[in-house]
Amino acid sequence: MFPEAVSTFGPSIDGLYKAILGITGFFFFLVQGLLLFFLIRYRASRHPKAAYVHGNTGLEIVWTVIPALILVVLTIGSQRVWTQIRSPENFPKTGAVEAEILAEQFAWNVRYAGADGRMNTEDDVATINQLHLPVGKPVKLTLRSKDVIHSFFVPEFRVKQDAVPGLDSAVWMKLIKTGQFDIRCAELCGLGHYRMRGYATVESPEQFEAWLKEAKANE
Repeated sequence: MFPEAVSTFGPSIDGLYKAILGITGFFFFLVQGLLLFFLIRYRASRHPKAAYVHGNTGLEIVWTVIPALILVVLTIGSQRVWTQIRSPENFPKTGAVEAEILAEQFAWNVRYAGADGRMNTEDDVATINQLHLPVGKPVKLTLRSKDVIHSFFVPEFRVKQDAVPGLDSAVWMKLIKTGQFDIRCAELCGLGHYRMRGYATVESPEQFEAWLKEAKANE
């Protein structure tokens, strides 16, 4: 149903989606079934004269209370998942691999701290449309935009975050499977939007460190 989830919070997000899909699907078929039933049961050939009624208080209470309770349950579940992913308290405090992503028409500019461990210094490692991340370690990405609003989207990570000019937006994740995944822009950002594509490579920590050294040497 969904692309394979390769982040630790993927199952929580998928579970929420499936719950919403199941509930809405059930009521969709229920309503369509009732509609079909009434079309047949009260067709004009059997009931030439319609009977007009003011309403039914009991039914109105039922179809108000039940959706309200469902929304409350979904809100509580959604808040739990949202807090797990977005709350600053749950961001990794230490040991996270950090990268900055500057979006522009129509590319993803990626920057890692060099040997000094600080961003925006001479030994930074910079790439275009290539994001490398280690498996099994927490990762923090800080996104911003150079021009218009873009949206960083990797379906397999279950991460989608707008990159907004003048605003730093942070997301975090912990990846559990290696591979190469497409980075897409999910916000219409201009005529070249279709080609704003990058690649996220998830590899072992050793391969990641080796890649960082090689990328720095090739600058």
